[in-house]
Amino acid sequence: MTTGLIPGGQPPDPRPTGALPQQRREPSGHAAQHVENRSRSSVITARAAASFEPVGRSVASARSFVRDTLQGWGFADIVDDAVVLTSELVTNAVVHAGTSADVLCLRSDEGARIEVADRYPEREIPLQATAINMGSPDREGGRGLQLCAALAGRWGVEYTPTHKTVWFQLDLPARAVGTRAAGPALPSELLPLADGRVRVAVIQIDRTGHITAWNEDAEELFGYPAEQVTGKPLTDFAAWPHTPGTSTGIAEALRLSRWEGSYGIRTATGRVTPVYASHLRVRDTGGEPSTVCLLVRDHERAVLQTPLRVPASDTSTGSEGQSTDPFEVFIGSPAPDDLDGLLQRTVERARDMLDGDSAFLLLATDDETELEVRASTGLPSARQRFARVPVEAGPGRYGSARMPAVHDDLTAVPGAVPLLNGTGMRSVVTVPLKVEGRLTGSLGVAAEAPTRYSNEEALRLQFAADRIALAVESARLGELERLRRGSLSFLVEASDLLAGTLDRDQTLALMAQMTVPTLATWCAVYTIADQASEPYLSYVLHEDEELIDGIKSLLSKVPPPDPVPTPGARVWTAPGEVAHQAALRSSMRSLGLSGSPTRQVTPGIGPTLATASAVGGETVVLPLVARNRVIGMLTLGKPTDEHFRQEILELAEDLSRRAALALDNARLYSERTAISQSLQRSLLPPGLPNIDGVEVDVIYRAAGEGNEVGGDFYDVFPIRDGAYGFAIGDVCGTGPNAAAVTGLARHALRLLAREGLSGPAVLERLNSAILDEGARSRFLTLLYGEMRPQEDGSAELKVVCAGHPLPLRLRQDGSVEPAAEPQPLLGVIEDLELYEQTVTLDPGDVLLCVTDGVTERREGARMLGDDGLADVLTTCTGLTAGAVAARIMRAVERFASDAPSDDMAILAMRVPGLHKD
Repeated sequence: MTTGLIPGGQPPDPRPTGALPQQRREPSGHAAQHVENRSRSSVITARAAASFEPVGRSVASARSFVRDTLQGWGFADIVDDAVVLTSELVTNAVVHAGTSADVLCLRSDEGARIEVADRYPEREIPLQATAINMGSPDREGGRGLQLCAALAGRWGVEYTPTHKTVWFQLDLPARAVGTRAAGPALPSELLPLADGRVRVAVIQIDRTGHITAWNEDAEELFGYPAEQVTGKPLTDFAAWPHTPGTSTGIAEALRLSRWEGSYGIRTATGRVTPVYASHLRVRDTGGEPSTVCLLVRDHERAVLQTPLRVPASDTSTGSEGQSTDPFEVFIGSPAPDDLDGLLQRTVERARDMLDGDSAFLLLATDDETELEVRASTGLPSARQRFARVPVEAGPGRYGSARMPAVHDDLTAVPGAVPLLNGTGMRSVVTVPLKVEGRLTGSLGVAAEAPTRYSNEEALRLQFAADRIALAVESARLGELERLRRGSLSFLVEASDLLAGTLDRDQTLALMAQMTVPTLATWCAVYTIADQASEPYLSYVLHEDEELIDGIKSLLSKVPPPDPVPTPGARVWTAPGEVAHQAALRSSMRSLGLSGSPTRQVTPGIGPTLATASAVGGETVVLPLVARNRVIGMLTLGKPTDEHFRQEILELAEDLSRRAALALDNARLYSERTAISQSLQRSLLPPGLPNIDGVEVDVIYRAAGEGNEVGGDFYDVFPIRDGAYGFAIGDVCGTGPNAAAVTGLARHALRLLAREGLSGPAVLERLNSAILDEGARSRFLTLLYGEMRPQEDGSAELKVVCAGHPLPLRLRQDGSVEPAAEPQPLLGVIEDLELYEQTVTLDPGDVLLCVTDGVTERREGARMLGDDGLADVLTTCTGLTAGAVAARIMRAVERFASDAPSDDMAILAMRVPGLHKD
């Protein structure tokens, strides 16, 4: 192997003529020192490798592979540089060189080394005596080596006759040695509050997100024994608020090397317990990754929460005499980069600053008429999150939202701050958040004791609110933009899925599956057949499939919501009330208070409580309105008391409009399809008659989806005195217009034949009827005949072939011959002179009649044709009429791989002969 040019050193000496390709010449001088520096002398503690095909999407796959690998190793500090370099080098390989790329990641104590190799067969080794011009890294292509020189600590190129490998080394930044974080000594009364026994739940999650360990404290906190939860996904128990296009989901959080934050755990009682969690991703000695989760009650978060490290420069004065940013003094540095994190940090700092027992922050709507609860601490936030209240008017208003306000005792002014009703808080101070004079929110701190706050605390809190208002508004606008983009993507996908089906049941399923769990935890769809019908529960879906049957049973006992056409979501309290009553009755029975034996009712208590918990939260109903008529209702529900946020309801309203139109289109399509199929079936004969001495069988295939009959038709019917008429025809074209002529021809044939007319006379009258249709007329090819079984076991046929493919006669000896001569087709000229021909079928003979969809079956330039059909028929000697028709159809279907584009009809008649005893 020959080492390529190393930046900063001299190029290696040229390889002598005749040297073997695998020979290696060691560089000397300064270049040798570079080779020594980049050698793999450090201990490799882990490796990961992957190969990527020479296609454009491989670049994105390689970026994801390197990002996931380094994050799994805990190397988040160098992930971005590594991803940029890998992207450029893999692009060079798969796009420019046009070969597959091999990516190898090596971990050591100092950092990570990444190698990217391509397989270009001819490679010129760049050996030169002077430094090369690397060009500009800002140009569009070929920037891989320039970026390596700019970003990597060490890098190089290695060549073989078939490979080129570019490697780079990224070192981890130096970390401070000593105490990571420490807090000042505090008096006992200032220490954070906790229960007498602090319980820390330790939960271990495998790489698939399933629980593998559950300690005793977890059992005490959440009520589940270890054997009940082991092997189940953590997502079955975690209440993780999710909004399309924003925030991090729990699956993403479990893949991070380290994560801290708040969410909820659904306990065995069905309630959600707010917890503060610290996640650490580890690997065992076999290299298998898992995540260790430490959880405490949310009000005990100080046990796990990592204190912020404030740099020395973040004191009152910087190194250059400049004052520290007041925003960073209050919120801490670095500030959270997401809105929820920023708001939660704000309320916690506000509570600590004023030594309060709770704090809350509300954000104003765009028109400043309502405030929405977005963050709180020390309060039952799950019950109030996303709730909205008026700013100026109406009951429960925040009358002091636009100005700072202090309430010494809320018991004297009940309802002044609705958020605090029933919380035990007595005194509160609230201040507005304003940006350029516009109200953007409200920040408040409350205490359990009265008269805790004065105007001085209000001024301090207002100063802090002024510092953070702009950052909060900027983060809110960013969240709204992400939400709008996510909502737009969601609606585009929903529209595509709904437009892709016209099946009613599939539309209902899609409607529910798009709603759960993106918009709600469970949903139910009611449909209304017509204005005189009551709403009917048509579909129920819950993110936990085991709860679906219980919710169906519960909703069946609740009167359906009223079909009000008013747009928008309205709250529906009936399911929650019935759920709570059912849970209460089950609990009383379990305690033996209902007079019935406990052992008889205990087995049903679990599902009842689980169902009650599933639908015990807020439930909203949105009308499904299509073509100015309510055709159903979409019901969304949450298991907790958390409110639906307005953006989610607006997104659900957009979805309901699209779903309603799709559902109504499916209804109309089903009705029209049923009508069409009923009319089409009327064009086919009701059945084949049983003819003594003759076997008759038919196979019919109509082209086009949803068609039962098209331009091809057949018929076999009794005429008189043991004679039977048979016909097979083909109307020009397919679809409804051709089917109309089909109906005319089939019914006219039966009527005219039973009038005693001969075959030519029947077809001449039919020709006149077709021409009388005028512009709606279509020309028609028709084979018509009359058949009369004979006493000697044969059958006499009189046949007229008007422009139709000739019938074929198969004799017992295997020979095939046409059984009629061609004559003019119908529907073109007025004066036809037709004649009939007589054919006698001996015992064992077969008469095969087909339409041109059979003979014109194509595969590329090949066509089955009359000769191909005759060849297949010669193999049918001795078969029954049904077997002959089936073999012909199989041969036609196998002749070409594409679906047939023309209607096909096959009529086979066979004379078996007389049976002798």
